Amino acid sequence: MLEELELWIDDAERDGWRNMAVDDWLQETARRPVLRIYRWESGWGSFGYFVPLAEAVALFPGLKLVRRRTGGGIVDHRKDLTYTLVVPSGHPLADQRGGASYRFIHEALASALSSEDPDLRLAGGAVAVRGGDCFAQPVEHDLLDHKGSKIAGAGQRRSADGLLHQGSVAHLPDSGFPFRFAACLAGKVGHFQGGPGLPEIESRARRFRDPRWAARR
Repeated sequence: MLEELELWIDDAERDGWRNMAVDDWLQETARRPVLRIYRWESGWGSFGYFVPLAEAVALFPGLKLVRRRTGGGIVDHRKDLTYTLVVPSGHPLADQRGGASYRFIHEALASALSSEDPDLRLAGGAVAVRGGDCFAQPVEHDLLDHKGSKIAGAGQRRSADGLLHQGSVAHLPDSGFPFRFAACLAGKVGHFQGGPGLPEIESRARRFRDPRWAARR
């Protein structure tokens, strides 16, 4: 468990480029772990760093798409709940291997969602694949419901700044979920203060808006 965490319930509806820009800013500037729960403008999806743009377009031709900096598959954000956990370098969770940190975060997620489904479990050791519909392909430590259907997945990226974990829950939990999730992740939870200004968001969004970023694979 993390010692402390700041919870940011970000109610601003943003397009894909700006949502990725905020996460980019968080990973570079956060000095404490931050859990951001956020929203999308209508009609958006995202795809993992290693997924070809053509594959994402073919799977969801009606969506506006943005490439993430994290791995994982293709996610339709029209009905899901999206969150980001940033853990700065120097915290033990940021230094763990991907499988261990992924498992810890999804165990906390399962606890936070247990009131909805007490039979949630982590997926076994399926081989990870690049691309495809994220929720159609459970891999190790993804979250499954009592029917064995995947309800939560994520992608991770590590840098000198720490861990960036971008996750998605296939449905919208109740309003108390963010607080339960934060409490399952950390012993002490505070409220995030501040955030990037509009010029900072716009500057970073240019990278994700650039067609060369979307088509890099």
